[in-house]
Amino acid sequence: MPITNQDLAKVFAREIAAVKAEVLGYPDDETLWREVPGLPNSSGTLALHLAGNLRHFLGAGIGGSGYKRDRPVEFATRGTSRAEVAALIDAAASEVSAAFAKAPANLLEVMPPIPFPGDKQLPAPLGILHLTAHLAYHLGQMDYHRRSVTGDKKSVGAMDFQPLTT
Repeated sequence: MPITNQDLAKVFAREIAAVKAEVLGYPDDETLWREVPGLPNSSGTLALHLAGNLRHFLGAGIGGSGYKRDRPVEFATRGTSRAEVAALIDAAASEVSAAFAKAPANLLEVMPPIPFPGDKQLPAPLGILHLTAHLAYHLGQMDYHRRSVTGDKKSVGAMDFQPLTT
């Protein structure tokens, strides 16, 4: 059974919702940006990076949203409120959903290779798989950051199967 656009949309929607839950799981805006020795990025930085990545590669790349990425700003910005970060994640979620909804049913067969930094390209199926792994990787980093700076051992439910079964 081939993977459909709807399948891809479900996985990305679940992961993006978990990113937003991580951001909103912080007790205040300051802890979202707290630096931890040994960790290269705060969750605030990772959330901005993921929003930009998703809007660039999926929203603009597949959906034609027109989004223009400024990757250095994703890593240089500090102190944005949780609400503002959550709004950027919502924008990414909307663009990703729209991209998969309007894409041709045989997207993975007809989509050209995805260009990545460093003049690299990946065939579309491998590129989409990479983007999914990238999202999940940084989501895990965000979870550990949140737990480290807050002492909260609770999960935000990132690996819930329910959204994938409907």
